[in-house]
Amino acid sequence: MPRLVDTPFDRHFGLEIVSTGEDQVQASVPVGDEIRQPVGLVHGGFYAALAESMTVAATRAALPGDKVVRAHSAQTSFLRPIVDGTVHASARARHRGRTTWVWEVEITDDHGRLCALVRMTIAVRDAPGEAATPAA
Repeated sequence: MPRLVDTPFDRHFGLEIVSTGEDQVQASVPVGDEIRQPVGLVHGGFYAALAESMTVAATRAALPGDKVVRAHSAQTSFLRPIVDGTVHASARARHRGRTTWVWEVEITDDHGRLCALVRMTIAVRDAPGEAATPAA
């Protein structure tokens, strides 16, 4: 399966894309010290970073090459901590608009318990130089 993400940041925390589809992407990351906060819990900012990496890459893969894709906003709800094992994430596109996509990302632990929910809004724009010129 081709990797959707392959940036130094994503490699640093061990992101692995498990499956992809037209409107979904699943990923996993082993829990290690690089994603834990000092008290041993997976860092809250990691959940947002994971969701952003997954959803930006999946949106980009679904669109033609003349589009630029960027994270626009993220809202995370923390439901229970993860301290060891593997972080599992499943993202589903809820809205596929012309200029924005909205994704819901469910983050679970090894026992399938819901640990966090992230709603990501992705901005979709024309690539520089590709924008239509206004009529005179």
